[in-house]
Amino acid sequence: MTEIVLRGITWQHRRAVDPLEASLAAFRRQRPDIEISWEARPLSGFEFQPVEELAAAYDLIVLDHPHAGEIARTASLAPLDEVAAAHPDDAFVGASLDSYRYEGRLWAVPLDAACQTAVHRPDQLARCGGEVPRSWAETLFLGEQAARQGLRLAIALAGVHSLMTFFSLCANLRPPVGGPTDAGFLDRDTAGMALEALRRLVALSAPEVLDWNSIALQDAMTRRDDLVFCPAVYGFATYAEPDNAHRLAYTGFTGLREPFFAGSTLGGAGLGISASCRHLEAAKSYADFLAGPRAQLAFTLHHGQPARRDAWEDAGVNERFHGFYRDTRATIESAWVRPRHAGYLHFQRAAGELVERHLRGDAPEDELLAKLSRLYEQTGGTR
Repeated sequence: MTEIVLRGITWQHRRAVDPLEASLAAFRRQRPDIEISWEARPLSGFEFQPVEELAAAYDLIVLDHPHAGEIARTASLAPLDEVAAAHPDDAFVGASLDSYRYEGRLWAVPLDAACQTAVHRPDQLARCGGEVPRSWAETLFLGEQAARQGLRLAIALAGVHSLMTFFSLCANLRPPVGGPTDAGFLDRDTAGMALEALRRLVALSAPEVLDWNSIALQDAMTRRDDLVFCPAVYGFATYAEPDNAHRLAYTGFTGLREPFFAGSTLGGAGLGISASCRHLEAAKSYADFLAGPRAQLAFTLHHGQPARRDAWEDAGVNERFHGFYRDTRATIESAWVRPRHAGYLHFQRAAGELVERHLRGDAPEDELLAKLSRLYEQTGGTR
């Protein structure tokens, strides 16, 4: 007896698609009058496609928090404050819920929590002594050891992923990047230290790292036998599941300054509802269901990466995911939230390309930093 049909769009990976598809049967038992169909798009679309475009075609949109400023400016999504009232901030890890608040309204409820963490191949790390690096300096030392074994470090530095790691290193060094109370976009000394750290890492890494996004990197680490350790990538718990060719293990972000795990750039995904949705009550009931403890725990049975704290603390979940949630918890609790002003996403796309070019040796550091600061101003960032 279906009376209402809702269309949703998420991003293409089993971590994103499978838990949503699996949620439908349980939700239909509660609301047999609602049918939901999910479609998926590439990760690049998730990172950059304007939510306003998606809201014209879909009722349910999976997005990340840097879209919040554009959403507020365009009023393309319906505020979800009343949904959040049933799910307090401390029910979710880190800033997973609060990151979707902007200009006093909540624009999405968190489904998925992530940040940049370290990841390694236990079997290959054992060839280098088995000690997991805690800091960037220890990572570089491991890279030198690994080279003698015919192994390389790994990282994802294609486009926006270069910028995210640069941001994480800057945030770990304390002066925040582009925060609402900053006197400027970035601190010159901090930025210089972060870029030097990235350049040194690239020299010890596989040559493909400047072509990889986070998915391509972790895919490669499960398949190849020459990659030993990555100090910073958006962690995917599903690569720690036992059905991978080689199971990965995750630990905290490895920064430049203690606490080394702190400063990682927050990622994750939330569910927004189009302001033009003709069945707003039905859509909100599904959002409330997905953000609840039962649905979030069920995500972990279908390769998902929940945002709720109780799922992260579950002993059975941690056993199934090789300790992913336990071993990265301190990092996500201290993760840094990116700027979210309208115009930020234009900065993020262009700035990622600029940082990647610098790491390829195509632009000197002073020129890069001048362009980043100018671009941040031009796209509406705080001066």
